[in-house]
Amino acid sequence: MTRALITGITGQDGSYLAELLLANGYEVHGVLRRSSSFGTGRIDHIFDRLTLHYGDATDGANMLRIVRDVMPHELYNLAAQSHVRVSFDTPLYTAQATGIGQLAVLEAVRDVEATTGHRIRLYQASSSEMFGKVAETPQSETTPFHPRSPYAVAKVYAHWATINYREAYGLHASCGILFNHESPRRGETFVTRKITRAATRIKCGLQSTLALGNLSAVRDWGYAGDYVHAMWLMLQQDEPGDYVIATGKCHTVGEFCAAVFDRLGLHWRDYVRHDPRLERPAEVDLLLGDASRARGKLGWEPRVSFDALVGMMVDADLRLARQEAAAAAVA
Repeated sequence: MTRALITGITGQDGSYLAELLLANGYEVHGVLRRSSSFGTGRIDHIFDRLTLHYGDATDGANMLRIVRDVMPHELYNLAAQSHVRVSFDTPLYTAQATGIGQLAVLEAVRDVEATTGHRIRLYQASSSEMFGKVAETPQSETTPFHPRSPYAVAKVYAHWATINYREAYGLHASCGILFNHESPRRGETFVTRKITRAATRIKCGLQSTLALGNLSAVRDWGYAGDYVHAMWLMLQQDEPGDYVIATGKCHTVGEFCAAVFDRLGLHWRDYVRHDPRLERPAEVDLLLGDASRARGKLGWEPRVSFDALVGMMVDADLRLARQEAAAAAVA
């Protein structure tokens, strides 16, 4: 049985990836951080089929111990401080968790391979935010990076560290340069989920307005379930490589708002207000991906359209809002 180790398994991507690997007959291990509250909501439905280990991407000795204990055939590093706006407030922690954390993973893999001969295929979660102030559109694997946030800078470090270890030590290490990918499991502080959560609460009379930052930012949004399939495909290749994963279609934040509120029979401009405090100190205006290499070499295609993605997120959050409204009525 193939063993996989997923860091960040309790996140959106980690939960979908764990489901995919279990469906393919894997033995799945995950790394989660110790907390005073349970943070396993996204994986509770598969909890009894997983083996979980306490750890942190910033603790290299702990990461080495986990890799030695599990001896995975595939390792997916999804752990990060992944909120771009928050990275401006916590730049040092972001650099440690998002950048140096991958170096700890690389060192652990290198050590295990050198001392035991056990080969590990490694996936690094790179990000479209690395492109930042883009020099060309759409962005591909050869587009230069111009990061515009501490998060993006940390991701660039992790990305190039992975390439360096691949070239220096022969690791089977691949980077997925994933563009924005969403789902009903997206954290509520991320803009897409913030919108669907607020809009459905407004529909149910639970709140009256939604404050957002830059409504003109353009993003290439896809479905997280599709994107974790691309992660898995990268590690099934004989040779490692780096791949842009994107839909090739883009929308503004305002257009995302319109699609969400329209589905609820509401007009978004009646409820959404601009709050400059929510804007980033350095903005990324346009991200649009060219996934031609992934289509050609991996056979990967996005399956869920933008409208279908919006629909599944709105429907899921509408159920939550109705439950919340029902509970409030009883109280």
